[in-house]
Amino acid sequence: ELYHRRFHPGLQRCLLVQLVSSGDQERKAKGSVVANLATDLGLDLKTLGRRKIRLDTLSNKKYLDINKESGELVIFERIDRENISMTCFIKMEVTLENPVRIFNIEIEIVDINDNAPQFRRDTIHLDISESTSAGERFSLSNAVDPDIGTNSIKTYYLSESEHFDIKIQTGRDGSKFADLILTQALDREAQAIHNLILTAVDGGVPARSGTASIIVRVLDTNDNAPKFDRESYSINLMENSPIGFLVVKLNATDLDEGSNSDIVYSFSLYTSEKTQETFTLNAENGEIRVKEMINYEDFRIYDMEVIATDKGVNGLSGQCKVTILITDMNDNHPEISIKSFSSQVKENVAVGTVIVVISVSDKDSGKNGQLDVHISDKLPFTLKESSDSYYELLVSEPLDREKVPEYDITFTVTDRGTPPLSDNETLTLELLDVNDNIPQFPQSHYTIQVIENNAPGALLSSVTAHDPDLHENQYLVYFIIEKEIVNTSMSMLFSINPENGNLYALKTFDYEIEKEFLFHIEARDSGVPPLSSNVTVHIIIMDQNDNTPVIVSPWRAHGSVVEEKIPRSTDKGTLIAKVIAIDTDSVHNSRITYQFLQNTDATLFSLDQYNGEIRTMRMFSYRDSRHQRLVVVAKDNGEPALSATVTIKLSTVETALKTYADMTEVPLEYDIFSDLNLYLVIGLGSVSFLLLITILVTIVLKCQKPKPSKVAPPCRNSVISERNSTIADSTLVSNDAYWYSLFLAETRKGKLVVRQPVPKGARYIVSSIPRSTGLTETSDSAASTLQVG
Repeated sequence: ELYHRRFHPGLQRCLLVQLVSSGDQERKAKGSVVANLATDLGLDLKTLGRRKIRLDTLSNKKYLDINKESGELVIFERIDRENISMTCFIKMEVTLENPVRIFNIEIEIVDINDNAPQFRRDTIHLDISESTSAGERFSLSNAVDPDIGTNSIKTYYLSESEHFDIKIQTGRDGSKFADLILTQALDREAQAIHNLILTAVDGGVPARSGTASIIVRVLDTNDNAPKFDRESYSINLMENSPIGFLVVKLNATDLDEGSNSDIVYSFSLYTSEKTQETFTLNAENGEIRVKEMINYEDFRIYDMEVIATDKGVNGLSGQCKVTILITDMNDNHPEISIKSFSSQVKENVAVGTVIVVISVSDKDSGKNGQLDVHISDKLPFTLKESSDSYYELLVSEPLDREKVPEYDITFTVTDRGTPPLSDNETLTLELLDVNDNIPQFPQSHYTIQVIENNAPGALLSSVTAHDPDLHENQYLVYFIIEKEIVNTSMSMLFSINPENGNLYALKTFDYEIEKEFLFHIEARDSGVPPLSSNVTVHIIIMDQNDNTPVIVSPWRAHGSVVEEKIPRSTDKGTLIAKVIAIDTDSVHNSRITYQFLQNTDATLFSLDQYNGEIRTMRMFSYRDSRHQRLVVVAKDNGEPALSATVTIKLSTVETALKTYADMTEVPLEYDIFSDLNLYLVIGLGSVSFLLLITILVTIVLKCQKPKPSKVAPPCRNSVISERNSTIADSTLVSNDAYWYSLFLAETRKGKLVVRQPVPKGARYIVSSIPRSTGLTETSDSAASTLQVG
């Protein structure tokens, strides 16, 4: 009992505390002296060594031993109460020999808080349905603590949680355990797993604790409907997208799990059949694809409602709206529609008149449907937009059918797509003629040459006008504007075909009587009202060589032979005769040239082909015949040429003519010369002639123009002509058919041949009258008159 008391728990505790406080760790507890048994048992330590001490333990002998020399009870191995027995006592016998004494010893192992609470499982798994109501209780496996008494489990603690709490209960044996209480309903979709820490704390000092992990897995219930990413989708899809083209992949999610989250997609009843025929919906993955070709112009917007349904019991569903907007492609050509058009208009249509009304359209949209309209270049029209998509074609300039009879008007409409598409329409506009053009003659003045002696009814010319108008506005009628000439109407002289303008002569014209006509021709169309114009026609009668030359000098009374007498002593170059012929034809046909047809001695006489003067080429010699025959032809310039001839018979006489002066007549004296005298006379005459020629040339060079002289000409055969009462040199040749105021003088005969002017249209009179100068006449030619028709 004493020993028992000495191992009172309090004492032992003090001892142990003392040991711990002295730094003796539990792991060094082996070899520690528990008690001095010899002292405690009252044994003599001197004799203790001679006695045998044997320690017999009934249990747990391995923990204690005794020191036989000192009698000390030594811990042989660290003592763990929890491993000894449930009684916490160690029973032993101490046997002491010599004498034998037996001591029964019970050693009570006093518990210390050397064990922490410990759960049977480190992790506690709980499956709780999210549909579990709040307040539900769940049993948890409790923790164990080998310590006893106050060192055993005192309480439990749960980590902070809004959904869970614990309730501690005490068993009949005093053990404590905890129940898990659901304080708030779970939501798997919010938190599928809850991790909690359950802590068991003992009552020791210091307290020890142990923990266990509680994993609460929230079991799913089908409490969430599938939900799409968006409530509505608006998708732009290009028209003409190929079949099978992926339009959109819908995505619906279900917060549930398992079959509760497996989703099936489908069209709702609100989706039209047209839409379901155009698009397909994959029930498994929500893909919407093109099922058939899409045409923007047929259908532009497709509305559909897609339902996502989970596979849970009493499955839930969600829906979304999908709007597919078809994007236009520039795949339609613009169209032109003719609303109003008259293919024929009058050419005098007013500027601003509407000719054509068109409308344009394009099934495309946006820029693809925006249209630009224009007409072909270089037309006198303007395109004006009257209203939306309607255009008017207006006349912008005066039209003229004669310049452009018709127009091919091309309308071109082009959209603004990429690339742009276009369409065109060509209309033919025909201009109807109005009588707006007067007949036009190709010339403003017609000069028509008509050869005289024409046949009556002969075609003179065609005076034709042109009228650019059409039909009756183009049909022309021709008239001669009446005009009287010398009491004669033009319609009596000329005639014109009213249909083609052919001009005819109604009579034969004579150039010598009528030389020209001037009148007007009018061309008139058949329009309403008619338009007309006129042209001046100048008819010129062309001369024909129809008049034969008439020889008026030298004068011959009967026949064509003229006999003349000349002195044999005539000098070289002396004017023997002058042949003058006139022709009533025109200037060209009246030009006279003179030629010898017969000349007895070609070396004796010369003939000037232009003025008809016959002169001596040399002096006569005794060998020359006394009678010379000269035949002169006067030929005009016509085709064929007409001519007249005159024969001049010259007889030489041995008579000298005295020179006269101051217009006094000196009789001629004839002497018969001998041959010697003849040669002397010839020589003297030649010298005198040369001297006279020299003087005349000098005078001409100084005066340039011949002046009338009172001195008689050196030759009796000189011819003086005068125009307008002016005496001219005998070499003057006049080609004027009328020979107005022409004077011809024959000084040899003392006669003056005058061609007197008479009124136009009368005949010309050539007469020979005696001179008043008193010249001696060598012949008895009587005064005579020549009438030329």
